[in-house]
Amino acid sequence: MFLKSDLLYLRALEKSDLEFLYQLENNTTIWQVSNTVTPFSKEVLQLYLDQASADIYTVKQLRLIICTTGHQRIGVIDLYDFDPFHGRAGVGIVIQEKFRQMQFASGALTLFLNYCQHILLLHQVYCTIADTNLPSLKLFRQAGFASVGTRKQWLKTASGWEDVQELQKIFS
Repeated sequence: MFLKSDLLYLRALEKSDLEFLYQLENNTTIWQVSNTVTPFSKEVLQLYLDQASADIYTVKQLRLIICTTGHQRIGVIDLYDFDPFHGRAGVGIVIQEKFRQMQFASGALTLFLNYCQHILLLHQVYCTIADTNLPSLKLFRQAGFASVGTRKQWLKTASGWEDVQELQKIFS
């Protein structure tokens, strides 16, 4: 399997992922990073799963499940705003809290970036990360992403406005 390491593997969504996605998408602690403000129903998520196998060139996005080598689902990694003409896309990742700080995010990101560069033949990937999300900033910077700008007062939070960093990785 191309998207596999000694620690984890990435796989396509399956119908059996409904409950996992339901729990993940309705976890309010990650809503700020996913730009979510309302809960998802199982019906809506089932419709999403039914269409998830559509071609990336048609739907312009891709979501893969991050699994341990013991087949436990621990998170998701996303490609969004896929633009094949310009060879770029956004990247996002969510790891369940109990599996953070265990190298799963960096391992999944490494596999995913390899896929983006060598299979999708992307020229670059990018992400937007809140200034206060220090673990994500560290993750993406260690993966070779460079800060290319700051968007001031970009995110509205309960405690006020927050700046975000724009990061970009150009494949050579």
